[in-house]
Amino acid sequence: MENQIRLRNLGKSEIRITPIGLGCWQFSKQGNMAGKFWPSLEDGLIRDVVRISLEGGINWFDTAEIYGNGASERVLAKSLAALGKKPGEVIIATKWWPIFRTASNIGKTIGERLEALSPFPIDLYQVHQPWGFSSEIAEMDAMAELVRAKKIGHVGVSNFSAKKMRSAWKTLQKSGINLVSNQVQYSLLQREIETNGVLETAKELGITIIAFSPLAQGLVTGKFHDNPELLKNIGFRSHTSRFKPKGLEKSRPVAALVQKLAVKYDATPSQVALNWLINFSGDTVVAIPGATKASHASENTGAMKFSLSAEDMLLLDDVSKGYK
Repeated sequence: MENQIRLRNLGKSEIRITPIGLGCWQFSKQGNMAGKFWPSLEDGLIRDVVRISLEGGINWFDTAEIYGNGASERVLAKSLAALGKKPGEVIIATKWWPIFRTASNIGKTIGERLEALSPFPIDLYQVHQPWGFSSEIAEMDAMAELVRAKKIGHVGVSNFSAKKMRSAWKTLQKSGINLVSNQVQYSLLQREIETNGVLETAKELGITIIAFSPLAQGLVTGKFHDNPELLKNIGFRSHTSRFKPKGLEKSRPVAALVQKLAVKYDATPSQVALNWLINFSGDTVVAIPGATKASHASENTGAMKFSLSAEDMLLLDDVSKGYK
C-alpha cells in the first residue's frame, strides 16, 4: 500500500512529505498545562502509535517544546530510535514557544530542542504562535541564523495571519531562505483560512498549510451526534458551544454526509474528512491528526490510500460551507 502514497514538497523545499503526518501533542505526558489536555500515555502505546504510523507510510512527525516541556519530543525520539529509525530516515518538525519571550530566545534554547530530539535533527522549526515579545521580523532573522548554522533545516510558522505570514516570508527571502509552512486550524468545520487570506497567500507564495485539529476534535465524524454519552469523557471540550445540543445540531448535516460517504468508500468517517482536507486544495494542504490509540494511527494512514471523487468533494464543500 505504501507505494500508493504520493509525496509532496514541503513548501519550496527539497523535503518530500506524506499528505498526512502524525501530530504528537498527545505524547505530552501531562508535563505542563498544555500536556494536561491529554491523558498520560504509556511509552509502549506511544511506540505502537509511531510504529503503525510508519508502517502505514507516514514519514513525518510534528511536535513542540510546549507539549509537556519537551516530553513529547523526548518520547518521540526514543520511540523512533527503538523502532530502528536513524537520523535522516524520518522528518521531524518541532516548534519554539514565543509567549513571554523575545526572538533572542530562539538561539538560546535551540540546544535544548536538539537534545530532546537527539539523535534526530530538526527538519522544520516553527514559531508556534504570533504573540511573542518580538516581531515576526526579529524571529525570522533568528531562525535564518539557525539555518545558516545548520542547526535546523527549514523554517515554518504557526497560527500566523496572511499579513504576518507574508512579512515572515519577505524577511526570510532577504537571507535567501523560504518560509515553507504555516500550521493552522483547518477542517470541514473550521474553514476560516479560505476567507481570511491565509490559504490564498500560501498558494501564492508556495507555502504549505499544515492543518491541525483536522477532525474538529472528533466532531466531524458524527460519533458525538450518534452517541451523546461520549460527551461525558471529553473533558473541557464538552463545555464549548460546538459540543452543546444546539451546536451538535448545527454540525449534524456535515457529519451525516461524512458518514454516508464513509459507507460508499468503505472507509471510516475520519478517513473521509481527512481525505477531503488533503485533496480539496491540491497539494497545498497537509494534515496532522493525532492518535491516542493504535487504531487511530491505522485510520490516519488509511486516509491517504483512496481518493474521493471531485463530485463528492464538492458535496462536502457545499454542506460544510453552510456550517457557521
